[in-house]
Amino acid sequence: MRALVIGSGGREHAIVRRLHHDPDVSEIHAAPGNPGMAAEATVHHVDILSGAAVADLAVRLGAELVIVGPEAPLVNGVADAVRAREIPCFGPSALAARLEGSKAFAKSIMAAAGVPTAMAVVCETPAEAEAALDRFGAPYVVKDDGLAAGKGVVVTNDRAAALAHAQACEKVVIEEFLDGPEVSLFCVTDGHTVVPLPPAQDFKRAYDGDAGPNTGGMGAYSPLPWVADDFVDDVLARVVVPTVDEMRNRGTPFVGALYTGLAVTSRGIRVVEFNARFGDPDIQPVFALLRSGLGGLLLAAATGTLAEHPGPRWDSGAAVSVVLAAHGYPQAPRKGDPVHGLDEAAALPQTDVLHAGTRTDSSGQIVSSGGRVLSVTATGENLDAARQHAYAGMARIELEGSHHRTDIALAAARGEIRVPAPAE
Repeated sequence: MRALVIGSGGREHAIVRRLHHDPDVSEIHAAPGNPGMAAEATVHHVDILSGAAVADLAVRLGAELVIVGPEAPLVNGVADAVRAREIPCFGPSALAARLEGSKAFAKSIMAAAGVPTAMAVVCETPAEAEAALDRFGAPYVVKDDGLAAGKGVVVTNDRAAALAHAQACEKVVIEEFLDGPEVSLFCVTDGHTVVPLPPAQDFKRAYDGDAGPNTGGMGAYSPLPWVADDFVDDVLARVVVPTVDEMRNRGTPFVGALYTGLAVTSRGIRVVEFNARFGDPDIQPVFALLRSGLGGLLLAAATGTLAEHPGPRWDSGAAVSVVLAAHGYPQAPRKGDPVHGLDEAAALPQTDVLHAGTRTDSSGQIVSSGGRVLSVTATGENLDAARQHAYAGMARIELEGSHHRTDIALAAARGEIRVPAPAE
């Protein structure tokens, strides 16, 4: 199989890394890719927001599967353009990608499908926003209705800050705060059949102890030893399958990776948000545990044959991913700083270095080119071991002014995560 991966971040590098280990994948191409992917795939320069450009590249390469990683190309209809050239594509249509592209649309789907989620109000004026903030009270949850690269959500006790965020957006969804830990559950679907992957937990705040501003994600781990044994089955039955069915019944079947962000609350599971693609970095530890081929799974989803696929196989251990962020991230990340120690980190056992915001300068040196520069993802027999491997790898890498969290998966490894007691 000749595969083309669209995107340049850590998520796409994780996909390329899994495809690289898949004996059924003969060629891997990435566009635009990054220096890390260039070691495992042939990279091509292309405008990933242009459906015509991506489809032309896929035809030229003779691609037998196109995997669209980021949300913006999906919302822009890149998957539609590829399918129009009769090439299998893993990723939803522009209409189906509205599950992520519009928080208001997602709420309407959940309401129609009877999916449990937070109470919410869609606001387009300052007066509407003020009324909604006062209705729900603190902590205030304000979400930009459109795409915001994982940083369009403000959760704060400061009413003025919440209102300022609402006023900075054309349209927002203001909703009740959900207590309890959050879970990322990814499912692969062809619009009919749904295959769940092991759940993960993502860390959005910039600093240890969940302090600092919201980010695109500073680390993640999988599996989650603190969730109930029937957790995934419960989410499938109450959330994912009804949502997939509702999308199909509306004539906009969802084909690709459906991310369900959940809160495990005192009133049971509640959907925080949907994404129309794999998350970054929370898919990275999940893929690190995959022991069967990724290419065949995604091709089955893209061709409507997922029911015939034997299903993925998983390592029995654990995986942890830690993100290295540039100086000033997330407010004003500095770019162009040299990154050292990559080979030393990657040489450690059970450890992967996945590039996200890197480029090669004129001298051939790898330098930072984004806020989240890379992640170190490692496996182990349990979370403690995986953490040790991941942080040993991070210790080998040098980037001036950078920062990373030191507490990824720490509470879970210590058995300190508590699900709120059921409300009476």
